[in-house]
Amino acid sequence: MSKQLFEKFDGGELTDDMLVEASQLFNENYGVWGKDAAKSGAFAKPGSRVRLSKDRLRAQCLPQGAACSYARVTIDDRLAGNVFACRWTYNDRIVCWVTQLVVHHDFRERGIAVSLLNQIRQDDDEVYGLMSSHPAACLAAAKAFGNGIGTVRLDFIRKHAAAVMKASPVGYVKDADLRGSLFDTKETNGVVSSVYTNFFVDHTEPLEALAWVREGLDWPLGELLDGHEFLLLLEVRRRDRSRSRSTSRPQTGS
Repeated sequence: MSKQLFEKFDGGELTDDMLVEASQLFNENYGVWGKDAAKSGAFAKPGSRVRLSKDRLRAQCLPQGAACSYARVTIDDRLAGNVFACRWTYNDRIVCWVTQLVVHHDFRERGIAVSLLNQIRQDDDEVYGLMSSHPAACLAAAKAFGNGIGTVRLDFIRKHAAAVMKASPVGYVKDADLRGSLFDTKETNGVVSSVYTNFFVDHTEPLEALAWVREGLDWPLGELLDGHEFLLLLEVRRRDRSRSRSTSRPQTGS
């Protein structure tokens, strides 16, 4: 029987060794650059793996002075997945934004992503956000933080996404351009709720996953274009927060 261990840390507790291990997990499992990779920069080569150094990882996911969280799971002492999140306030609400979610290829389709996201939840979180090119990440977030992808409130995303993101201490979130019919009714390319990130990763796997998802679910976020990522924003209902506070114990770092 496999030994599975989930651990949670505050951002300030992460060591260089932990970031090196997280960087390796990302580099080996995130994805490869697409055919238009050069648009992202000279460092991006079509077909090569998207890579992130430990220093770049720290800068992107653990911005200085921000409240950040990290959770990981090891299976038989092997890093099987991890998640980074950053928190800030918007209109006196606490926003928890998932800045990175990676599950090792060998351990996917086991519910690990949802379990990792549950590790970073806090009772006072009021808004959850995620930008991802992979439908599986959006499905996991909608399940962990809400009642599933079918209950996502597009009107909430339309009304609050721009201001929530502009308040972010995370540079790539703050600078992302909103795209889709949700924000511009003149758009007719099938995009509903996305951001343009100038990140031209290959979308072969995400598009295959999207086709599979659409066979059984009503997918609310629209099409996925090159250089884009889906945008998901979820509100925690006040009734849900009250119930959570009355029934949950504070999480620990183990």
